[in-house]
Order: sequence, then C-alpha cells, then structure tokens
Amino acid sequence: MNSDQNSPKSTHVGWIGTGVMGKWMCKHVMEAGYKVTVFTRTKSKAEELLAMGAAWAESPRDVASKSDLTFSMVGYPKDIRDTYFGENGILSGAKKNSIVVDMTTGPPSLAQEIFNEAKKREVHAVDAPVSGGDVGAREGKLSVMIGGEKQIAERLNTIFQLMGKTINYMGPAGAGQHTKMCNQVLLANTMLGVAESLVYGYKAGLNLEKVIAAIGSGAAGGWAINNLGPKMLQGDFDPGFFVEHFVKDLGIALEEARRTNLALPGLALVDQLYVSLLANGKGRLGTQALALALEQMNNVELRK
Repeated sequence: MNSDQNSPKSTHVGWIGTGVMGKWMCKHVMEAGYKVTVFTRTKSKAEELLAMGAAWAESPRDVASKSDLTFSMVGYPKDIRDTYFGENGILSGAKKNSIVVDMTTGPPSLAQEIFNEAKKREVHAVDAPVSGGDVGAREGKLSVMIGGEKQIAERLNTIFQLMGKTINYMGPAGAGQHTKMCNQVLLANTMLGVAESLVYGYKAGLNLEKVIAAIGSGAAGGWAINNLGPKMLQGDFDPGFFVEHFVKDLGIALEEARRTNLALPGLALVDQLYVSLLANGKGRLGTQALALALEQMNNVELRK
C-alpha cells in the first residue's frame, strides 16, 4: 500500500472487535467511506455495522486476507494472542506489505512479539492503544498512542484522525503500550484521589455538587473529577470502561514495574481496591465504581 493509496476509494479496512469502544471506532471509519470487513466473536455485536454495509468474515485470518489495513480492538492479552497468532489469526492471512494495527491495551512485550512475527511475513505491525473511554470513542475524540515504524505510523494519520483528536507517535514497537501504561497509572491514582476527596467532603457535611464545581475548576481539576465525580454522586456506575478491564491494565503495569524493579506503591494500592470490586461481582461496572470500595471502608454512602 503506497502512501497515496490510504483513501476510502483504494483502501480496504478490516476490523476485529466491536465492543463498547470498537463499534464506534469502526463506525467512524465506515462513515468516512471506507469499505470494511468485520469479525467479532459474538456476531450480534456487529449487527449495526453489518446494517451499514460492512462485510462479515468468519475469522481474523479471513478479515486480514481481504484487507490493506487490519485493526483489532479486543479484550485481554489472551484475546490479542488468539487474534494474531495461530491458523485462524491475522498474521496467517495478512497480505504482504499490508498493515496490522492492534488498538487493544496489552503488554508491550506482546506488541513487540507481534511486530517481529509480522516483519518475518513482510507485514507492518503497529501498536496503537487509546484513551478516552466509550464517550471518546463515540465522539471520535480518543487519544491514540502509537508504537512501531514511524513512516508506517505517519501513513495511518488520516484514518487515526477519524477516531481521535490527539495522535501521538511514541517510538518503536511497544512504545504505544508503554505510554498507555503511563496513562493508566495516572488515571488509577487520580480515581483514588477523586473518591477520597468526595468521601472527605461527605464526612465534613459539604454539598458535594458544590465541592466538584469548586475544586473541578481549580488546580485539582481534571477529567476524572468533572466527569466521573458527578456519576459517583448519582450512583451511575454504567461502564465507560469496565472495572475488569482496568484491573487487567493495572496488572500489566504492575508486571512491567516488577520486571524493571520499579516501585509504584500508589498503583499497587489502587489495584487492590479495584480487585476487591472484582471479587465482589462488580467487574462489569465502570471505573467510577471505585467510590463503592471507599464507601464500604468508611461506612458512608455518597449517593442521594
């Protein structure tokens, strides 16, 4: 695929994984005029895309064999490995000189493994995890963090801009995933700060909506307090990003920290709090459910 061929008329796109975020990301690509072939383990989750004109494939291999660009947005490291390797994996069907892009959050070492195996097959591999949750995916405002060959990443800018407002090339294979780990470490610690702040305000007898308005516009302001703080107060724990997927991400970050002898005590604490939610059957709630763990510890209830 030459640089002047990255257009809807000349580029066939494959898409694997149509969950909470993947569906919207693929939809933006289709709305831009790209012909798309999709596969997801549960076909019903692709119905909206199929109704829009996407073609259905029976496996990741089948998708890749029909595509110039193949994107994946799946769940866990095992899902990534199953999607890329094996008889029915992307790499078994990918055409020479095609590009495969994993947008799932996964281990940097796995991104490097995919890159190396793809190179043997004369295929270009890019890791491009995203941040922004379901809202960012729906509105096309994700942050995309890219690892791989720079010239290949640059060829993808046009299509990445359909999904995100912030597109950053971070370095060689795995660099996108390492950057996403930085994002998750910061988010985890920030979420704890939001929940602790609101519990403190509750105990002090403050109007918590006014607390959010006051501190959300100052030095402590940020996306989490302004967007997820109100949801904590409303008891709205619908997932923009599942607790169980966040636990997966934090586990990857902790494993990388252990591998490099890096002490991240804040991350370890927040991980345990999220694991406690998982143990109590709350894995399918959104990450703002961390408030429930703090409520239980302090015997309070933020919700009206």
